[in-house]
Amino acid sequence: MRILIADDHDLLRDMLELFLGGEAGMETETARDVDEAAALLERVAFDLVLLDFTMPGMNGLDGLHRIMQMSGNHRVAVISGTANREIAERVLEAGAAGFLPKTLSGKSLVNAVRFMAMGEQYAPLEFMRAAEEPQTHPLAEKLSPRELEVLEGLTLGKSNKEIARDLDIREPTVKLHVKTLYRKIGAANRTQAAMLAKEQGLF
Repeated sequence: MRILIADDHDLLRDMLELFLGGEAGMETETARDVDEAAALLERVAFDLVLLDFTMPGMNGLDGLHRIMQMSGNHRVAVISGTANREIAERVLEAGAAGFLPKTLSGKSLVNAVRFMAMGEQYAPLEFMRAAEEPQTHPLAEKLSPRELEVLEGLTLGKSNKEIARDLDIREPTVKLHVKTLYRKIGAANRTQAAMLAKEQGLF
């Protein structure tokens, strides 16, 4: 089984490659964006393509449709650490092989890949059934929804430019949100803000 992993974050891409590439019968190749994934698909046949939802070229579901429409017998699934249940439902409705939250364990990821490669559609039941509950975390209550999204980006080690791209806003706007959330949670810098969020179990 040949799998293409397309993700613009080196650490996450390497982890996925490590989990899957170590499995018997699985071969992996990687790409950093949709264009690179498409170029590989023109030259190599893959059984399954895993696309990161927020990497360059995705533009919502546009990248998914583009890869799905390319010639070949490959199946396409979306992986994401930020998308909600609504996005997952749209991905599945578009005919994707599945939706994989990045919170999946390594074993669950491997099982999901095998399941999708068999022709089935996969999404974790607990993720799809979870009610969209309002955020009640004490730290989160101090922040606006957008500030919370920016803080999550900080905890993932993303730059302002990456956060701006992921949230589809301008970089100066991200800088403003960062400055405001520092004040609200009592952080002096990015590292401290990320540590506060992680120590208090926000992400």
